[in-house]
Amino acid sequence: MTHSTSLRVVFMGTPEFAVSSLEAIRSSLHHLVGVVTVPDRPAGRGQKLQMSDVKTYCLEHKLPVMQPESLTDNAFVKKLHSLRADVFVVVAFKLLPKMVFGIPKFGTFNCHASLLPDYRGAAPINWVIINGERETGVTTFFIDDKIDTGSIIEKTSTPIADRDNAGSLHDKLKILGSQLVVSTLDKIAEGSANPVPQTHPNVLKKAPKLNPENRKIDWHVDGRTIVNLSRGLSPYPCAWTNMSFDNLTYSLKISEIEFEAATHREKNGSVICEKKAAKVAVHDGYIILKKLQFQGKKMLDITDLLNGSALKTGCMMG
Repeated sequence: MTHSTSLRVVFMGTPEFAVSSLEAIRSSLHHLVGVVTVPDRPAGRGQKLQMSDVKTYCLEHKLPVMQPESLTDNAFVKKLHSLRADVFVVVAFKLLPKMVFGIPKFGTFNCHASLLPDYRGAAPINWVIINGERETGVTTFFIDDKIDTGSIIEKTSTPIADRDNAGSLHDKLKILGSQLVVSTLDKIAEGSANPVPQTHPNVLKKAPKLNPENRKIDWHVDGRTIVNLSRGLSPYPCAWTNMSFDNLTYSLKISEIEFEAATHREKNGSVICEKKAAKVAVHDGYIILKKLQFQGKKMLDITDLLNGSALKTGCMMG
């Protein structure tokens, strides 16, 4: 590719996942003419104003950054027009109105952390692991009126390792995504992008928002399913369970577990503690507890937690 085919790009994104793509565009032959991210928001206990990861990166590298309260704000839309961008690139941002995604002459594309059309939605990285998939990837597609439904430009896949959790897979996919974003820009610049409409299999796998209901452990399913739920929610926001003992109920976050197949007569959800280990009975074996957190306390390894906590043989998870 020659310098004459470099594109004028406006980038839109919010979290750390998006920063890798922003950095890759900045290091490419393409010309970054603007960055859009969310307004600073109060967060944490002190409700201090917090910048998005994308804004933090922009300030560090002296990049112009826009933070509109509304994406349909007249002044913001006017400003976007004035940048004369050839293409807008979106990575982990908000839903764009047509008056915005229709501005650039080559359109607006999104980089999504799944192999579309499967796992459209808010939490694709979590759900591929929760559902026990062996492979995932990243997809670039042109934005249209619906969520994650536009024509696909490119895809790259990667295996999901047995030891991967949401954190390690996130880090793999943000690098893959950043490479795919630049590759897609190159294709658009060369005129070799060949978008293909998404085909619809009978059953689409979904990636809905995570909430307390879909993060709660069901101790009546098999051990492998429980491990996948925990991996898919680790290190954040974590799978959770209630634990009861002597008419007291505790809420626990579970960050790391292993499964041991076994035949036994224990009741599902019953806790067995040994000197420096603890496990929970499920119908096809035991869930070995490695790292967990009582509400309001720190996340601890099981060896530290067994010293003087409420976790003991006879507790029931549920």
